[in-house]
Amino acid sequence: MKQENILEVKNLKVKFPVAGGILLRKVAEVKAVDGVSLELRRGETLGLVGESGCGKSTIGKAVINILKFSSPDVDISGEVWLKTEEGEVNLLSLSRNEMRKYRGQIQMIFQDPYSSLNSRMTVGQIIEEPLLYHTKMNKDERNERVAWLLEKVGLQAEQSKRYPHEFSGGQRQRIGIARALSTNPKIIIADEPVSALDVSIQAQVINLMQELQKEFDLSIVFIAHDLSVVEHISSRIAVMYLGNIAESGPGSDIYHKPIHPYSKALLSAVPLPNPKLKNKERIILTGDVPTPMNKPSGCGFRTRCPIAKPECADSVPVLELKLPDHYAACPYVSGN
Repeated sequence: MKQENILEVKNLKVKFPVAGGILLRKVAEVKAVDGVSLELRRGETLGLVGESGCGKSTIGKAVINILKFSSPDVDISGEVWLKTEEGEVNLLSLSRNEMRKYRGQIQMIFQDPYSSLNSRMTVGQIIEEPLLYHTKMNKDERNERVAWLLEKVGLQAEQSKRYPHEFSGGQRQRIGIARALSTNPKIIIADEPVSALDVSIQAQVINLMQELQKEFDLSIVFIAHDLSVVEHISSRIAVMYLGNIAESGPGSDIYHKPIHPYSKALLSAVPLPNPKLKNKERIILTGDVPTPMNKPSGCGFRTRCPIAKPECADSVPVLELKLPDHYAACPYVSGN
């Protein structure tokens, strides 16, 4: 039975202006996200994968509505609907003050555990800060919550008086997770949370996130470029290419039986952990990745696609249902 959606992104477009000349006027624009629609179901983990620069992190920042406040010149259109107890609300239509009401329900874990924590604040102050703005807890209640959260993520309550520089990378990311969980959110946007960590530490953080998801009934958008990590944690996977969704579906189907030519090439590059097994046939794409400032007309992948046809230049392909709950943005592939 399909779970209900807790978050829906509809036709999201994000464009960054490029300034040039003596007067630094707008001379071009980067289409970082070019009409993306996706859904996050209650209690699931949606993996968002793709090459660097495909727009996946931009989607995460747009969804939690910090992009337009941190980059005032950015052009954002589309809708991001969050399901709340009072009904659905379009986050992109909210002002900074209006958004504050919903900040506690949707939180973000950032990629770099070194720069995402304020070095001038103690760990306790970092985790406590969201509680000051989004709850009515008194000081004792906040202290108790901070101590409880530190222990939940595998640290000790007495470490709350220490500063971020006194912790390792993996421990800092645990602190970032504790901060994200402090307001008891419904949704976590995890922006490449393990890419800056050693492989052994990555597994610990991933396992921790899975345990916390079950305990807190979290819905997670897990953004990453490491496909093996995404396959391990994700219920569903959406594959991005140059600002668009190329394919989406159940995690095991996307990882083991991809349909879209780009997904097949991307997954063929994943090394097998067992050296005795024969590696999958590697698919080498020809040509260079186009720049988001000058995307090809129609399908953005057509200049590198092994099955491209002249008609691919005419219009942007839409996601079509190819198998149960499995979509691909290509009219020339099927699920058979």
